Amino acid sequence: MSQEQDDIFEPYSDNLELLAEKISDVLGRPVTIEDANHRLVAYSSHVPETDAARLATIVGRRVPDQIIGSLWRDGIIPRLLESEAPIRIAPIQEVGLSGRVATAIRSGSRVVGYIWVLETENPFSDREMALFAKAAQAARTKMAQWQLQRHKEDEAHRDFFWQLLTGHLTNETLIRDKAHRIGIALPPQFHVVVLQFAAEVKESWQRQALEKCVPLSAYSRIVLRAINKNQLILLFAPLAPDTMDGVASQLGLLQRNLRSFFSEQFLGVASGGTFSEYGRLEDSYREALLLLQVKQRFPEETGDLVMYGDLGYYRYLPRIWEELQKHGRAGGQLARLQVYDQEHHSELVHTLEVFLAHDSNAKIAADALHIHANTLNYRLKRIAEIGRIDLASMEQKVTLYLELKAERFGGSRDL
Repeated sequence: MSQEQDDIFEPYSDNLELLAEKISDVLGRPVTIEDANHRLVAYSSHVPETDAARLATIVGRRVPDQIIGSLWRDGIIPRLLESEAPIRIAPIQEVGLSGRVATAIRSGSRVVGYIWVLETENPFSDREMALFAKAAQAARTKMAQWQLQRHKEDEAHRDFFWQLLTGHLTNETLIRDKAHRIGIALPPQFHVVVLQFAAEVKESWQRQALEKCVPLSAYSRIVLRAINKNQLILLFAPLAPDTMDGVASQLGLLQRNLRSFFSEQFLGVASGGTFSEYGRLEDSYREALLLLQVKQRFPEETGDLVMYGDLGYYRYLPRIWEELQKHGRAGGQLARLQVYDQEHHSELVHTLEVFLAHDSNAKIAADALHIHANTLNYRLKRIAEIGRIDLASMEQKVTLYLELKAERFGGSRDL
């Protein structure tokens, strides 16, 4: 290839709109250029051939969620992220996507954008594929600069997100008006996901964590993000109401991957509930925080949970703990056992907790406590006498079980 061909796109590299037009002229096909988050940056005009997917991208200034989901599910975006060369993409009829050739725009080791070209009736020749690769090289400097220009806009988005997270903006009309002014398209539904680290989140940790989130894009996309000390807070939008099972599965996989990758530096993933009213975004955030708190206090029982909806009775522990603090525990059944344990250096409270945790099965509880069955029976008798507890009463046992859990949640006893 001649030097002239090598430099054919360089004169247009400072203007991505002109570059899109030049690529279209050289290849004779429609072109779109997107950033790494699939927001439309530039596209060629005056071409009769196009498809529904390209039209929707141009109108919405972003690739529609259902198309992004399809590209992930079909493994196309992972291939683009890995490939240094352009790749061919087969049509995906259900989302209006015709055949394409696409390539990633790279700045160093980072993917900063994509170029998509409709293949139309004539397949790309080897020469055209080589020219397309040159076009991606010409776009990399300007695309990296374009990302810097988006930085100020991203700051406005983060401020908006924090107003929602902290409950300073709750009026639905005002929320939507402000979102429109700063260029945020609010999806129909959302859920807040928090990634918790053991120390303050570094820029490199954020980047690596977001890379690990990539497979989630087949089910739910990141709309906004913020950092609060050791937490990376993400606003996710499910692509469809029926994708939440997939979201839960992917979040579980994400938690395992992050624990493996960061080791002890990563503590867990938690998602709040899904809502459609943005005035309730704080609720989803607080649910995610509660889930993280419970996981910290009860790692064996809840450490693998990622969805607030799977928390069960643990979600009520803060209110039970608050009630115990408000009215005190002096004279209660547990209080009598605790006083006895302190005075006699015994373990009646622990024995009761293990017994209840194993559904009142004396044999299993004795094994868990590493004591003889007769020893357990003696302790249970003392528990009933000292605490004035009827161990045959389900109501009393449920109450005691929840109070024991609330005590652990509140941190009044060592874990």
